[in-house]
Amino acid sequence: MIHPTAIIDPSATVHERAKIGAYSCIGANVEIGADCEILQHVVIEGPTKIGPRCRIFPFASIGLEPQDKKFHGEVSYLSIGSDNLIRENVTIHRGSEAGGAHTRIGDHNWIMAYVHIAHDCQVGSHTVLANATTLGGHVEIGNYAVLGGLTAVHQFCRVGDYALTGGQSMIAQDVAPFMIAAGNRAKAAGLNFVGLERNGFSKDQIEELNKIYRLFFLSGLSKDHALLKLEEELEPSKILKSFVDFINQSQRGIVR
Repeated sequence: MIHPTAIIDPSATVHERAKIGAYSCIGANVEIGADCEILQHVVIEGPTKIGPRCRIFPFASIGLEPQDKKFHGEVSYLSIGSDNLIRENVTIHRGSEAGGAHTRIGDHNWIMAYVHIAHDCQVGSHTVLANATTLGGHVEIGNYAVLGGLTAVHQFCRVGDYALTGGQSMIAQDVAPFMIAAGNRAKAAGLNFVGLERNGFSKDQIEELNKIYRLFFLSGLSKDHALLKLEEELEPSKILKSFVDFINQSQRGIVR
């Protein structure tokens, strides 16, 4: 299961059912889970933990030290969950001390070619990061989010659950959950109807979100007045609470 040309550090832990391809290098303090497939010419450095059933394609560089001028060799970590697909030339860096020293990737993510995930990013589960998506340091990506090709996300920005970004978008503020953002600099571009339908949202839930979109993004009200309007006109629900909580927690402002 391990190609004879692969180089594996003695301190690495590779599950007996994992496959390691030709010329791949597995460094110190790397843990690779069951049924993972590491193809040829992959570099993984630690401390890095990779969960079961992940596939990593050629020339990916995983768990290398962060591109952060404040980094001076301190111990930092990368955790990758289960069932992730990581395509060619992807780079995912460990954390930095200033950001908690831990980069995390969830489960069932589709990370396409040339994606860069910088230090201290927190990526949820069931996301799609299309080709050449770039996440600056400390970025947070919610569950089921889809980032179009060549999307660039500024440091410390957040992209909410079920959100969608158009291709070549420049994200400099937080993208609210369930919404579409597109452009350079990105602007709100509607509700992510297709993504919501594909993920099992009911017609009533989608209509509720459409009302949220119209009130918050199209009413012309300030953020605070729009939030008050939402609470006045809509019945309390988990969806409304998740939207309002996301807005209230924003540090960089919301794409509107």
